[in-house]
Amino acid sequence: MALRALIFDFDGLIVDTETPWLELVRDAYRRHGRELPAEVWRQFVGTHRHPLEYLQQVVGPRFDMAAERAALVAGDTRDTLPPCAGVRELVAAARAAGLRLGVASSSSHDRVDSELRRLQLRDAFDSVRCRAENLRAKPAPDLYLAALKDLGTSAPESVVFEDSPNGSQAAKAAGIYTVAVPNDVTRGWPFDHADRIIDSLASVTISQVRRWLPAAP
Repeated sequence: MALRALIFDFDGLIVDTETPWLELVRDAYRRHGRELPAEVWRQFVGTHRHPLEYLQQVVGPRFDMAAERAALVAGDTRDTLPPCAGVRELVAAARAAGLRLGVASSSSHDRVDSELRRLQLRDAFDSVRCRAENLRAKPAPDLYLAALKDLGTSAPESVVFEDSPNGSQAAKAAGIYTVAVPNDVTRGWPFDHADRIIDSLASVTISQVRRWLPAAP
């Protein structure tokens, strides 16, 4: 099957937002005398769920979710980060090769679109699908299925790049060949649903991706 489309996750894949976000959330837990369990963090990465939900359950009625969310927003520096290594080059190469490009993210449309525009990458993508009322967030396959429809391609003609197990599960549930690209936070996590695991996008070429695709089920 010929390669026709690439679909990217956003957080932790196009921009390594996971590292600073993890530190902010850890600080929030420590303010309440708690440590953020690694297994709890793993459950939240790549989904629409907020990592303070678990802390709220542990602390109980005295926990002020609104105040804690505001503190996270005040310390959030994710909108100043550059794209991850290899992202610009792979996107440019895909466009030059005539491939369709999409983003599928469990984050909000406002934030993803804003960040893509800041990075001057928004116009490169033919589809940007984010969480919405009629689309379940990852690990459900809805976002990827919607992206395929937008792009006018089928799962066997597409490749997904993901940084989290929840995202990889979503992509595979949509039937798409899935390449895991762990970041500093997700490296070492189990990527049982991924077809392939690579260290970075920095060395990925379109001809290489084309060679991967025939191995897709």
